[in-house]
Amino acid sequence: MVGSDFAGMSRLSLLPAELRRSLEQHSTLKVIAGLMNFDPTIVAMVASASGLGGADLLDVACDSELVKLAIASSGGVPVCVSAVDPELFPAAVDAGAAMVEIGNYDAFYPQGRIFDAPEVLAITRRTRQLLPDVVMSVTVPHILPMDQQEVLAVALVAAGADLIQTEGGTSAKPASPGSLGLIEKAAPTLAAAYSITAALQQSESAVPVLCASGLSSVTAPMAIAAGASGVGVGSAVNRLDDELSMTAAVRALREALGSPVKSRV
Repeated sequence: MVGSDFAGMSRLSLLPAELRRSLEQHSTLKVIAGLMNFDPTIVAMVASASGLGGADLLDVACDSELVKLAIASSGGVPVCVSAVDPELFPAAVDAGAAMVEIGNYDAFYPQGRIFDAPEVLAITRRTRQLLPDVVMSVTVPHILPMDQQEVLAVALVAAGADLIQTEGGTSAKPASPGSLGLIEKAAPTLAAAYSITAALQQSESAVPVLCASGLSSVTAPMAIAAGASGVGVGSAVNRLDDELSMTAAVRALREALGSPVKSRV
């Protein structure tokens, strides 16, 4: 398990203190507006809900204006930008993004766009070259067999990744209603979180792992039990119709992770 000493790692120590502390305590809640979501109205609602609901991190599409909007609307929740093109990151960082995320890839799979290990490694190396002093998270594609996900995660850390994120919601085919269906939906990303965390520990290259894609308030605690330092949740929040519902969803996730809700807005 990643201990409190990881804060001494040079780049992770650059994160805001509350975010860093949540990673150390394995209670980070990242709300994801969507890699393909460039609608300022929806992003503003998700951002506001994140601030009101007590999120630790807000993930938005890689656009400098969205970064500024997200920071203002959320009351200052640290912002992470997601993209698969490294050249987009510097402008977003200049606009105030606290960290960058390569992935996740769920939005691309329906288009037939597949990211293999060599491409993800190449994107990671280019991003680190462009941003040597910025915290970088990298998603491991869930389309890879689990043993290959483990190998890639270790290689990504060696290439400069400061955090690893899992995915898997799009591959799940839940057959049951209610809580059982939610657990079935989360099973692939939970399995990846467990396996990748163990592989990183064994390789002595342990970094925080964020479990994302297909999670809910029912399954978020399971991600932490599987070894993750936090969770990333998108559709459970960003597909709701109004800010009040989004805020309630974020609060439910916050409480599921065992942390008190601290509104920023």
